[in-house]
Amino acid sequence: MGKKQADAKVWFQRCLIIYFVLIFLTALTVWVFDPYFHFHKPFSFVSYRMYDERYTNDGISRHFDYNTIITGTSMAQNFKTSEVDALFGVQSVKETFSGAGFKELSENLERALKRNPNLTTIIWTMDFNSLIREKDYDQYDNYPTYLYDDNLWNDVSYVFNKTVWYHGVIPNIERTLRGKPSTSFDEYSSWEKETGYTYIMANYDRWEQKAPMIEGLTPEERQMVSDNIQENFVKLVNQYPNTTFHIFYTPYSICWWDFMNQEGMMQMQFDAEEIATKLLLQCPNVRLYNFNDQYEVITDLNNYRDKEHYSAKINSKILEWIAAGEGLVTKENYQKRLETEKQYFLNYDYESVFEQAAKGE
Repeated sequence: MGKKQADAKVWFQRCLIIYFVLIFLTALTVWVFDPYFHFHKPFSFVSYRMYDERYTNDGISRHFDYNTIITGTSMAQNFKTSEVDALFGVQSVKETFSGAGFKELSENLERALKRNPNLTTIIWTMDFNSLIREKDYDQYDNYPTYLYDDNLWNDVSYVFNKTVWYHGVIPNIERTLRGKPSTSFDEYSSWEKETGYTYIMANYDRWEQKAPMIEGLTPEERQMVSDNIQENFVKLVNQYPNTTFHIFYTPYSICWWDFMNQEGMMQMQFDAEEIATKLLLQCPNVRLYNFNDQYEVITDLNNYRDKEHYSAKINSKILEWIAAGEGLVTKENYQKRLETEKQYFLNYDYESVFEQAAKGE
């Protein structure tokens, strides 16, 4: 072998070594700073930026120490684990999914329940406007499914992902070097926005002409609601009889009820609520809550940023209500509660809401 060939061989070997060293260092850096907790629980010497729910939540389920999960859509994002822990005497984590359908929430809980035998309590939003939907409803694509399974081979999509580095690894390194504390669960996914009539109406295109009231759900729609609740709630709940599921209908503002009234869909909503309630009350480990009789909250538009989303102080009230057993729906009281709800919202003077606001009252 000539000198040139020998030099080329040495050069190639060095390049190969450098290549594998760089791969090793890349993988090691991701493993250590692990922004989405895919490989291990948080290290005490690393400061974590928690922000991307669909990347982070599965890692929380895998590696954090907890016996309680708070879950739901954006209606649950302002819950504080510190308040849950104090009220219920538990160790909780928060796993919310903005805009999620029931299917996504159920599948995430199922993975958590399979992995954590100590998971005994779940606080779960049942979004009132999601009852009348197909059981497989989902509005998101391109989930990071490589984070959800136990296949080591597809973890290359995590370790060598420039987006993960840019949005996860590098911010964690920077926070750690600056000594900035990790995002707390009280802060994780939470939001604070201006509330009140002006902000609600900015996102509410109210029908000026009221539509005729639809008599109720068709047989096909009733079956759709039943399948939705059976598949995404009842099926999961029955698989874990030793876990208590605190499920509550999300209390929307009076403007949401006006929306249902103007579009003639209110009776459909009552039918859907009745179907869901009957199915959930068959599960002994479900504690179902309905706060639609919290009229002082619902009719005070200062509690809402749009016709559905309540402020953080209402999240705190909901936890207090659940801990105190307020709003609990039972086999004995659900029919009376539903009839009271119907009479209140069917006969409410909705025009007064907008007349008072126009006068600046």
